[in-house]
Amino acid sequence: MKIDPAIRVEHRIEALSEPTAHYSEAVSYGGLYYIAGVLPVDKTCMLFGGDSITAQAEQVFRNIGFALEHVGCSFADVLKMRIFVTSIGDRAKVDAVRRAVFGQTKPASTLVEIGALAVPGAKIEIEATAVLPK
Repeated sequence: MKIDPAIRVEHRIEALSEPTAHYSEAVSYGGLYYIAGVLPVDKTCMLFGGDSITAQAEQVFRNIGFALEHVGCSFADVLKMRIFVTSIGDRAKVDAVRRAVFGQTKPASTLVEIGALAVPGAKIEIEATAVLPK
């Protein structure tokens, strides 16, 4: 199946820092909205939260919220998340932030420990897939 370029949209989210490589922050297609990996950085691409996994996770979810708002979505529209952490021991702290953000909504989720992330000092990165509003 060939992708119809007329309905594939690459999104630039002004509330987020500029991409640091050749990728789109989000792409929508076929009723779905794919958010690229989001790091705990501010608009200037500076690490936010210091060494605190909780503060970093809160910043990542804040940034995902900006990406969702860009197309009229909310966290209730998220179908799937892929969470990358540099220490699996941080799982409970990340889950506490996720519970606060999502409330009763429980998207499908994968959590993976990895060696490092693109921003030095970052402990978490999350990508998400959401359904677009009709």
